[in-house]
Parts: sequence; C-alpha cells; structure tokens
Amino acid sequence: MFRQIYLTGRFFWLFSILAIAFALSFFVQALFPLLQALFVLALAVFLLDGLLLFGRKKLIEAERQPPRVLSLGDQNKVALRVENTSELTLRIALLDELPVQFQVRDFLYQTQLPAGEEKTLTYELRPVTRGAYAFGKLNAFISTRIGLLSRRVRFPLETSVPVYPSIVQMKQYALRAFDRISVQKGIKKMRRIGHSYEFEQIKNYVRGDDYRSINWKASSRMAELMVNQYEDERAQQVYCILDKSRSMHMPFNGMSLLDYAVNASLVISNIALQKHDRAGLFTFSDKIGTTLKADSSPLQLNKILQALYAEKARSVEANYELLYQAVRKLLGRRSLLLLFANFESTYALDRVLPLLRRLHQRHLLVVIFFENSEIREYTEQSAETLAGIYEQTVARQFLEEKAQMVYKLRQYGIQSVLTPPEDLSVNTINKYLELKARGLI
Repeated sequence: MFRQIYLTGRFFWLFSILAIAFALSFFVQALFPLLQALFVLALAVFLLDGLLLFGRKKLIEAERQPPRVLSLGDQNKVALRVENTSELTLRIALLDELPVQFQVRDFLYQTQLPAGEEKTLTYELRPVTRGAYAFGKLNAFISTRIGLLSRRVRFPLETSVPVYPSIVQMKQYALRAFDRISVQKGIKKMRRIGHSYEFEQIKNYVRGDDYRSINWKASSRMAELMVNQYEDERAQQVYCILDKSRSMHMPFNGMSLLDYAVNASLVISNIALQKHDRAGLFTFSDKIGTTLKADSSPLQLNKILQALYAEKARSVEANYELLYQAVRKLLGRRSLLLLFANFESTYALDRVLPLLRRLHQRHLLVVIFFENSEIREYTEQSAETLAGIYEQTVARQFLEEKAQMVYKLRQYGIQSVLTPPEDLSVNTINKYLELKARGLI
C-alpha cells in the first residue's frame, strides 16, 4: 500500500504554510494555540483523505482500446476507457506507458469523474517505422476533492500491436480506382483514348455518351438509341519493384523513403486488384528479396501486405544487373513495372540506365523517384546574404538535375514520376490510371 501513496502539491502547500505560521508564532505567541488546532485539523483531514482513497480495494476500472493494427505514417486513435466504481467524485490522472519507438516521456491525461460514471479518452499516435509496438502498463493517479493524497493504481494492460503498411491510405484511395467516380482531391480524371477495351454491356443512350459507341442494330430492335459500354482490359500484370538499398534510407517527415514506397505499393496493389488486374511484388538491394508472382486471387492483397510488413532496408548499393536477370527469368509476360527508387544524381541514373532500357524493351517500365520538397521550399525563400545566394544556387542546380533525369528517361521512352514523398501515392495512382486510359497496359 505504501508504494501506492503519493503526496500532492496541495499537501506540501498546506503544511508549508502551517510551518511558516508556526515560525511566526514565536513572535506572536497568541497565534500558537490557534495554529495547534489548525495543525490537528489538517492532520485529521489528511487521514480522512487517506481513508477515502484506501478504504476500498478498487475505486476505478480502466481499459486501453488500441486498434488491432496500426497504420504506418497515419494518425491512429487509441482509446482509454475509465469507470468510477466508487461513491466519490474522483480526480484521475492517466499515464500510459507508450511504446519506446515514440519516445514520449510526458504523456498525461487528467479528468474528473463523478461517482458511477465512465468516460472514454482518446489520443493519436503516428508510427513512422514498421514492426511490433509494445504498450506497457496503464498508470492511474487517483485523488479525491480534498486532494492531499494521490493513490497510484497500475493496470496490467501490456500488449503488442503490429505496425503495418498504411491500411488507412489503402482504404482511403480504394474508390479512386474507379475513374468515373474519382472526384477526390489530387486524383486526375483520365479521358479514355480509343476503344482498346473489353466490351461490358449495352445500355440506353444518355446525353454525354460518345455517339461513336452507338449500337445501331440494338437501337433498331429497341426503337431507341443504345450504346456499347466498355471497360478497361483486365488481367494485366502490375508489379511494384522496391529498391531497398541505402539510397532509400533518406528520412522525410520522420519516415524513410522506403516506407513511403511501401505504403504506395500497398495502395496501388489494392487498386490494381480492384481494377481486376494482377498485382505482384519484387524487392531487391544487393540481392533479390521478395518475389511475389502477380495474381488476382482474394488472398493476394494479404500476401502483399505481409511481405511489405517484413521488408527491411539494407545499407548496401542496389544491384540492378541482378534485378534485370530476376525479372527476365521470372516474368515471361509483358507487365507494368513500377520501380520505386531514389536517384540523387544523373551519375547514379546513368550507371543503371542501360539496364532500365533493357527492362523497358520487354515490359512497360515506370521509374518513380523522389523530389526533395524541403530543398524546393528553400529555393522559394528570399536570399539576403552572399552565402544564402550561393546555397540557393546549389539547391536550384540540384532540382534542375532531377528534371534532367526525367528528360533523359523520356528520351528513351521510359515513363517516369518525379514526386515529393508526401504525394507519392496520389501521383502513382494518377500514372496508373493514365496508362490504363491510354491502353498501354
């Protein structure tokens, strides 16, 4: 019980004032009897407070309600449910032992709870690395309205919650797979080109339908205009290829570029499956990692999710020759390859460009690499010193070099996406929808 006792600030204020008053009573002796009575009264109130707090074995019940899994890079809500099982109005301070990955030392929630009532408090956590996150005990410091003592109660709510690639983003972007209803911010509505699509159905003509799709035979039979409706070709193979080398270690807003690519890979794989395409996964660094063959089965998305959850970056250079040999060996059919990489200089791109060209000869290759948005923001600031002018000049040269990489890839017919990390998922979706609309896959 003694380990549960904590003296509050109100206790120290009260008895400090009494101590000072007793010191002054040496000069004003008439105060001494009154202070003795006040001291006895304060001591009685202190004992009463202790009796109220420790007279019952259980004053409150508490429960932590975390999500079954946490989403990487998103705000995840965790709920704390507290119920007052006593007949007293209690002041409760909750101190939750958060996973060590968050490095939070000052987590504290304070609330007042009337007798017999319960309250649910929520807070948000944003994990920036994948893996298992271990929550510890939930500590509750309980005090009455008197507030001279506080009783600590520890609830053994230890649990481990895995942090998976962003399931929140995957669900958020799910509807964007259907360009007819894609009106959310950032997603472009792609105009279909030609009729290189599979026939879906014959429907009544409505204003806005392409008159070139009118089915004259069906119209004559129904005595009204009917049009053919087409849908995108299905069963195309879409592979996300993740570079796990040290160039993808670069952090942005707390997350590595690899983790941004992991989230985008899950999102685009889900959309490809929604579009009835086949989704697959490749990872590589100095050696080949995951090789998940493209499929459209109901279990494919979960396989991709589990594979992405287990991926770890490696502090080595990427071997693109090994990647080319693996793709050539394992992919016999023309596929869409979405390569997530990070090229910081034209020299780094030139080293692997011959292999990228050979991949593009066999497949439709899209190189997705990152723009440093912090450098771009820096170049937009006004330079007031000579050193600042030099630094901004170097920063602009860096951005221009990225633009040259896009131009160089375009020269060889290779599709590319240069994107800030925070817009990676949106821009990847746009490129996929664009390629589908152009009938290139």
